[in-house]
This record gives sequence, C-alpha cells and structure tokens, in this order.
Amino acid sequence: MNEEVNVPCNDETELVTAADPPPIKEKKKRNVGKYIFRIFFSLFTAIAICVYALLSLCYTIATGPSETARDRAVLSALQASATKWVPGLFLDDATVKYISEKSEVVVEDVVPLSEYDKKTDEEIKAEEDKWANAKDGIIYETVAKSTFKAYVVLVRDPSRVFTGVSSSDYANATEGITVFKAAEKYNALVAINGGEFADTGGTGTGYAPVGLTYSNGECVWNDGARRTFVGFTKDNKLIASENMTKEKADALGMRDGVSFLTGNTLISCENDTVTRYYADGNNGAAQRTAIGQSADGTVILVVTDGRSASSIGATHNDMIDLMVSYGAVSAGMLDGGSSSVMYYRDFHEKLGIDYETLSEYGKKGLVNNYVAFTSPRRCPTYFIVSGVDE
Repeated sequence: MNEEVNVPCNDETELVTAADPPPIKEKKKRNVGKYIFRIFFSLFTAIAICVYALLSLCYTIATGPSETARDRAVLSALQASATKWVPGLFLDDATVKYISEKSEVVVEDVVPLSEYDKKTDEEIKAEEDKWANAKDGIIYETVAKSTFKAYVVLVRDPSRVFTGVSSSDYANATEGITVFKAAEKYNALVAINGGEFADTGGTGTGYAPVGLTYSNGECVWNDGARRTFVGFTKDNKLIASENMTKEKADALGMRDGVSFLTGNTLISCENDTVTRYYADGNNGAAQRTAIGQSADGTVILVVTDGRSASSIGATHNDMIDLMVSYGAVSAGMLDGGSSSVMYYRDFHEKLGIDYETLSEYGKKGLVNNYVAFTSPRRCPTYFIVSGVDE
C-alpha cells in the first residue's frame, strides 16, 4: 500500500509517493552499465579459460610420457625468436639444452652422384615438356604434405638468381625492407627471404645480416659470426657449407650468398658424391625457407606454411626430402618462421586466380599463407629472381 508524502503544491508541483519508480532514463543507464559489465566479465572469463587450457596442454606435453611430442613442441618454440622463452616455463634449462643439442646431431647419408636422381626416359621427356610450357623461364608448383604445404619455384637459369640487399651501407642502416619493397627495388619476378638477422624477442628491425653476406660479387657484410653459408659462385654453382670464411668464399669466387644458423646445410655435393645431412632429433615444425640446385643447374626455391591447424609446418628432414624429390644436389636452409615469404609477381594472372579472392598480402604478390603476429618482416637480404628480359 502506497504511503503518501505531503509536500507543498503549486501549479508546477506534482504529488509524489514514496513508492514511485525512479526516472526511466536513470534506470536505462544502470541497465546499460550492467550489460557492459557482464560482457566484459564473460570475455575475461573466456580468455582466462583459454589461457588455462593452453598452459595445461603445454604442461602435459612437457611432462607427459611422450618425449617425441615434448621435443617437437620445444624445438618448434625455439624456431621463433618471439617464443624461445616458452620452454623455460615448463622445463628446466638442462632439459631444454639437452633437447636442443640432440637436435643438432647429424647423420650423413652419402650417395655417389652417378646413382643419384636417376630418371627414366619417360620422366626425362615429361620434364622437357614441362619446361617447354613454362612461363617466364620458371615453373611454379605447390606440394601438399601431411603437416605442411610447400610453395616451389624452379628457375632454369641460375644466373638470374642473386642476393638482394636492403641497404648499401649496413653499418649505418636502421631497418630492413619487406619482400614487397625488395621486389619493387629489383623489379623481381620472384623473391624469397634470405639470411639471418638479429631478432631478440621477435622485434628485430632487420637492419643488418648476421654472418658472411655477398651481393653482386662483393662481400657486403662480415661480422665474423660463423654460420651455415648458402650462395652462388660466379660460375652459377650453389654452395651450402658450414663455417665459411671470407678467405674461402673469395677463393671459391662467391658472387651472392647469405648466412643462417649453424647446422642448416641440407645437401652438399663434392668429389662426385652427394651428402644429405639428416637430423632425426630436429623434429620441430615451422614455416621454412630453403634454396637448392639440381645437377643440371636448375635452382629450387621452397617456402612452406606453418603455425596453423591445417599446416603445422615442416621439419629439417622434411626440407631435405622435398629438395631430394626435385633432384637437389646442394641445398641449404634460410631464415624461417615469420620471415618465410615467397613473392611471385602477378601470380594470380599467370595461375588464373580470381584477384578478389586473394588475401591482403596475396593481392601484393605473396603466394604463401602468411601466419604471424606481425605483418611481413623487414629483412636485410632476399634471394631475387630477375625477369627473363633482364
């Protein structure tokens, strides 16, 4: 029962009771605030549950019974600069070091060159037909494997492949360039990322390479760091070698080449034998980039996907097997992870792909599925494929 409250009245005063509801506008404001609070609380709860589930999964993998799963997860995290610290959350330093060192153990598989990559007459004829129909002197293909998709470019003339650089003066440079800028700078038909650069925490600007670097017959950088070296001599032969020095490189007549972390020679050819450097303990999956060359001089450029549910990435041995399938007698790994990119000028026209269906980066010429927290990285070096008329 409402209880009346007597107040002085005049023409502009209304009778107000103690049970009268508050003004409607104030009630609406309180309801809106309540809904916003509930939405943010729900989002926070969902994020907290996802983080807890992810941490629980990582802990289970790190401490579970499967060493193979543990090692794969640790090595995959170590592949990316931004996630190198993650294994340390769940494992002690000694265990992480053990897994890392085990991944560096290499088993050399040596095969006489005369017995390597033998082809039947039918296979030789099919290859000749394929090159006869090639556009711009290159062949572009994709390869689907169980854990990754690879993008492959074959270049018949190795003299068209060279090292593109972001700066003519690395000592005073402040940042590298994206693959799109590199393609524009060199009017590239195809471009892939090149060698290593300082990338602490995944925030490196790519201002300068790490290790020995050659471009157009000149040594453009040498900080003394010993790394795997991959590059072309002046007679267009691809060399993949460990611990390359400037003295040795000059003696070999290197014209173009870059460096990447030690232990990334995939295949080498010397004294009429082909050696494949398998690392069974290196089972970390990641986005990868590699370059190789077959016995007839054809250059093989490979970039793989990774970091997605449909394509977790390729391992060290996966890249060797892929190179072997294309007849590579020499090959080396290049920088990977968020650096892995392959540019192919106007590929949508050449391959008959609807331009409107391409991603943001695909419309700029990127053929691989780029998965990273950042836009395509700025790198100091790229392997560039010039146009046929250049």
